[in-house]
Amino acid sequence: MLIRRRFATLALGFGVLLPSLAVTLPEAGGATTALKVTTHTLKQAKPYTPAAPNGGTDDYHCSLVNPNIKTSSYIVSAQFFPNSPEVHHAILFLIPPNMVAAAKKANVGGKGWTCFGETALPGSGLAQLGQTPWLTAWAPGHGKDVHTKGAGTLLPAGSMVVMQVHYNMLRGDKPVTSSLHLNTVPVTKAIQPETLGQYVAPPNVPCPTGVTGPLCDRAASLADLSKRFGPSAAMFDSAIQAICGNPPSGVTTTCTWKPRQAGWIVRVAPHMHLTGHALSMVLNPGTPDETTILDDANYNFDDQKAIALKHPVKINSGDTIKLTCTYDPTLRQKLPQLRSQAPRFITWGDGSSDEMCLGLIMTVPKKPANA
Repeated sequence: MLIRRRFATLALGFGVLLPSLAVTLPEAGGATTALKVTTHTLKQAKPYTPAAPNGGTDDYHCSLVNPNIKTSSYIVSAQFFPNSPEVHHAILFLIPPNMVAAAKKANVGGKGWTCFGETALPGSGLAQLGQTPWLTAWAPGHGKDVHTKGAGTLLPAGSMVVMQVHYNMLRGDKPVTSSLHLNTVPVTKAIQPETLGQYVAPPNVPCPTGVTGPLCDRAASLADLSKRFGPSAAMFDSAIQAICGNPPSGVTTTCTWKPRQAGWIVRVAPHMHLTGHALSMVLNPGTPDETTILDDANYNFDDQKAIALKHPVKINSGDTIKLTCTYDPTLRQKLPQLRSQAPRFITWGDGSSDEMCLGLIMTVPKKPANA
């Protein structure tokens, strides 16, 4: 199975209920049944004006919103509307009922909070990542996020959501009001859960030959990263460096992982930033069962889309997934957004002028009907 494409499944959330519609969806077993789809339109209460702290050019802001889910439901599709070019990405995190009190406590005055990093709640630490999973996400070029037929993402009754929006000050700093449509159906055996697994590798890209500057030193670049986003940013880079075997510096980085979930891979997505050139994910590399599930040979940050596999791929707990990312650091001297920035040794970082190597794999427990 070979898939070529660009990036990603991303989006975000807010809260007014719209009328329900009746549609026909396939049952997990192959039959069809009429399921009522409820559309939730979630919108920021008022415009947010981004402001980059600590001399940086990026702002991550989290808003707590209540979709008023009275009955446990599955999200079957979502569409995020950024409404401004400075929105770099958006992620909707689940806040389960047992964490709602902590989320409300963090939401002082209903204003939300700064939320650089990978976690939904301030001070929650990486240990709580599994308790506040992504519901959906958005990045440039991504339109409506439609789940595999007969599958959806669980949204428990009484839960709330955190909307994380990354604002890129290199593109603008005007007030922004974003919105999201969530389409849900009640929990039923007709729908099986679709789970999103995140796989990362550490960018470790020196300045191009002939390009010099204080931040071309890796240690200095990490110190600057900590200044802009806090010490946890450099700690995260160091952690994935160690987990991935401290890959050597260069324009290409790799990391091999065990699957987050067993089942059937139904969708995949890549994510890098502005110097990203190519990203691939290979299942069971170097074995007779080797399968390329994503080969994005011409990554385009402005055309990021999730890829639905034409033929779902079986994945087992004992398998391995190799993620590989390649960068073109010369783009920092060419792209209008980046050429005004000082040359730097590129590491994993939250900023648009930093980089990421992120592969997303969406799985379901059972092979989809008619696949």
